[in-house]
Amino acid sequence: MDATRSSSPWLLPRFWNTLSKETQPLETTEPGVVRMYHCGPTVYQRPTIGNWRSFLLADLLRRLLEWGGWDVVQVMNITDVGHFRENEGGDKMAHEADALGESPWEVAERVTTWFLEDMDRLRMKRPHHLPRATDYIPSMVELVERLLKSGHAYEVEEQVYFSVSAFKEYGVLSGNKVEDLIAGARVEVDERKRHPADFALWKTDPHHVMKWETTLGKDGFPGWHLECSAMALSLLGETLDIHTGGEDLVFPHHECEIAQSEAATGKLYCRHWLHNRFLMVDGGKMGKSLGNAYTPEDVIRKGYTSRELRFALLRGHYRQPLNFTWEGMEDARGFLSRLDRFQEEIVRLAETEDKGRGIVFPIRTAFIEALENDLDVPAALTVLMDGIRTWRATSLGGEGAREVLSFLGEVDDVLGIGPELQEEDREIDRLVSKRERARKRGDWTEADRIREILKSQGIEVEDTPHGPQWRSDSGGGSPR
Repeated sequence: MDATRSSSPWLLPRFWNTLSKETQPLETTEPGVVRMYHCGPTVYQRPTIGNWRSFLLADLLRRLLEWGGWDVVQVMNITDVGHFRENEGGDKMAHEADALGESPWEVAERVTTWFLEDMDRLRMKRPHHLPRATDYIPSMVELVERLLKSGHAYEVEEQVYFSVSAFKEYGVLSGNKVEDLIAGARVEVDERKRHPADFALWKTDPHHVMKWETTLGKDGFPGWHLECSAMALSLLGETLDIHTGGEDLVFPHHECEIAQSEAATGKLYCRHWLHNRFLMVDGGKMGKSLGNAYTPEDVIRKGYTSRELRFALLRGHYRQPLNFTWEGMEDARGFLSRLDRFQEEIVRLAETEDKGRGIVFPIRTAFIEALENDLDVPAALTVLMDGIRTWRATSLGGEGAREVLSFLGEVDDVLGIGPELQEEDREIDRLVSKRERARKRGDWTEADRIREILKSQGIEVEDTPHGPQWRSDSGGGSPR
């Protein structure tokens, strides 16, 4: 956990819960601690900006909660195991490997490297755990054995299936009824199943490249849904606080996760489920066949920055479809340019006579309220721009300008859209700003603790009449 977290959260967010179908206050198993799991990439091809909309939702959640004083334990999986999914034309990992004349392992390693590079480009905080599915095969086998023992799974012809008939709550997340799934042909046809809606936990195929010899037999590999449950339960415990993913994962993936996890543990699998809507391109679907399945690399080659792309993907409400256009990228560039110019103005004003004390409070309050209300980023950005117009029309000086700068630092803490800085400077600046906020609210213990953390990194902080300034042993200094 981040050593700078407070023990008592002051932010009290409310999220729309796909499970309960209503907006609910965040409740966690352990007070002040959020354990959250996010479905990461299947590493057969470089993730598209549509995938990154989902990944950035996870980053926004973490940033918001940490800013609000929560301890966060974040897990995002990397699916580096191929799966045979009949309704998607087979195993994508194997298909990609065959097309390139490589092994699935080589493909997975290269795409994982790209994913991590893009994660850093887009200013995502690295999750505390980035488990690879191939490292959790023993945990998956153990989970299957538990389900076989409890009667929730059965084996036929060396395949293991989950029995939906043995889990009465199946459909609780998506609202699907088993009989409707069969009528609508939304299940994979397999004559070996006892029931058409049963799903594979473990498969056996001597021709499958990615396979393991386990207590379940030779030439085996996990079903798609099994992996996330095994990794989540291993790293976060039997009940998660938040689980996120794209809307396409509600069924069958997340529905099946719930079924197999709760059948194994007898406990609630996750309290809050958040799902983002799809990213469209020019008002239509995104697809490789359409030539518009852009990756971050494609956008950067067009001359845009990763910061501009991050803003473009975050500025819409996660529960509404977002339309990506090149005109929208220009709008993102314009917004950030205006923000940068304003910050430059405020930096200069911070050195002048004190004026405007307390001017940030109503704007900051409204900004918090917007984000507490189901991550309403559009409303928060409107508040920010209203604040800029207000502050420009006010006679601001020293102390008021420094309050504005501190607030802009908080905006960057949450949204990650501040001016380009070296990553080391960005992290130091974040800690210095956090210490200053602790001082302003009289939390001297927290302020001293952060100072000691900075000191251990060779950073000295000086509290001046114009706000805190820092310098490092290597000669660097406050970037603003």
